[in-house]
Amino acid sequence: MRQINFVVIFVISLALVLFGIENTDPTIIHIVQGVDVEAPLCIELIVAMGIGAVLAWVFSVWVQVQGYLGMGKQIEQREVRIEELERDVERYRVELEEQQPMLPASKNAGNDSESSEAFAN
Repeated sequence: MRQINFVVIFVISLALVLFGIENTDPTIIHIVQGVDVEAPLCIELIVAMGIGAVLAWVFSVWVQVQGYLGMGKQIEQREVRIEELERDVERYRVELEEQQPMLPASKNAGNDSESSEAFAN
């Protein structure tokens, strides 16, 4: 994916550079009323590209920060879920230990009936 992004950015940048080389005539930019800037079109294009690149970078950083903040909430939820599951495991372990003494008695009872059948035959 990075290679595709690089190719797209390279092609767009190359097209803008070629456009800038062909358009070196001075032009006037009206920033606000009473403030005019005269510069070659290629310089204005480079400045506009730079401003666009900076804005895209700021937006990208903002999206990443929002993602990290969202991940913090997910991590908290996962930690709460882990604690709940650990409590469940401990509860099941206690229940199993309470029921364990009953299990051998039921196995012996089953074995006794089988052994009595064996003697009957």
